Formats: sequence, structure tokens, C-alpha cells
Amino acid sequence: MIDHFYGSEHDITVAGVYCDYLDRKEQTTSNILGAMLKQLIRSGDIPGDIRKVFEDAKRHFGGVGPEASELLKMLKMVIAQRQWVVLCIDGLDESLAAHRTGLLRALQSIVQELPNIRLFLTGRPFIRPEVEGYFPNLNTILVSPTREDTEAFLKMKLDGDPEPDAMDEILRADIMEIIPKKISEMYVQMLGYPVSGRNHAAHK
Repeated sequence: MIDHFYGSEHDITVAGVYCDYLDRKEQTTSNILGAMLKQLIRSGDIPGDIRKVFEDAKRHFGGVGPEASELLKMLKMVIAQRQWVVLCIDGLDESLAAHRTGLLRALQSIVQELPNIRLFLTGRPFIRPEVEGYFPNLNTILVSPTREDTEAFLKMKLDGDPEPDAMDEILRADIMEIIPKKISEMYVQMLGYPVSGRNHAAHK
């Protein structure tokens, strides 16, 4: 999807963040907004007012970075200067609920204020009601891996096992049988993008 936007003939700027469950404590609202902001700002192309906010923050005790509210304000300023901006949040369900609330509120504010934004989210189905609470016009696409893809991935991992003697053929057969079945039943991703009627017409 990101490759599609990068290859577009239109002037589209893309920023993406992957929510990693192994790093979920560090993926706060501020850190995610800051990561997207850095991607949208080209090197040497930082507006003076945004640069000033960062410099002011460094003068605080401990050199703490800008708060989420300041980062959101800067992110909106940068997005407003672009023709089209696509923000992609992958694996939203892997983020901590406490951080996810702040992030969804920030994204909601961006979508409501800026007509040139497109937002794509992915996550397992259980996250959908929460997301729809912020984006009632959400469009969704259900994506599920094929059994063949899952089996190929498992085979690759099992063949590369650094301790092959720790597994016998019975265990291997059980893994190849049970996991693809469970994944096909459970691991369905949601791809959504909230659009208002006006924005959707403009997008077409």
C-alpha cells in the first residue's frame, strides 16, 4: 500500500508507524506523533516555528521533548503545507490501551481539521468498535492470510530452527496442522480509512 502511494503521480507524502507489542511501553502518543512528524519533515526543511518549539523544549530541565499537544499542533502545521498526506498506523491493536486512546484522539482531531489527510489503520477485528468510536465513517477491508501462505511461513521458520533436534516429526506435524487453522480463524486484519463526504469526493 505504501509503495502504491510512493509511486503515485500525485504529490503525496506518506508517514507510517508500526505498533510493536515488544516496545509498546515506549510507543506513547507523544513518541508516535513525533515519529510521524519526523518522517513528514525533510532534512533541512523544518519551518522556523516548529524548530523553535523543539529548541524551547530542550531548555527545559532534563531536555524533555515537546508534549503531545505541541507535537499534534506541529503535525497539523506540516500536514497543512502538503498537498496530500497519508498516515499509516500498522498493528494498532498491539498498542497499550492507555496510549491508544490519546493517539486516536489526536488522529481524530487531524482528520476533522484537515481535508488533505488520508488515514489507514490496521488491527485485529476486536479493535474495530474502539476505532469506530472516533471515526464513525470508517471504511474497512477484511484481510486474512491464506492457509498456503501460513504453511510456507511456518515451514521456513521450522527449517531454520537453530535447535532442530529439540523437535520430532510428530510435534512438527502438529504445528503445521494446528497453527494454520487457528490463524485462519483468528488473525483477520482490518484496514480502514476515515473519510467525510467532502473528503471522499475530493479523493475520487
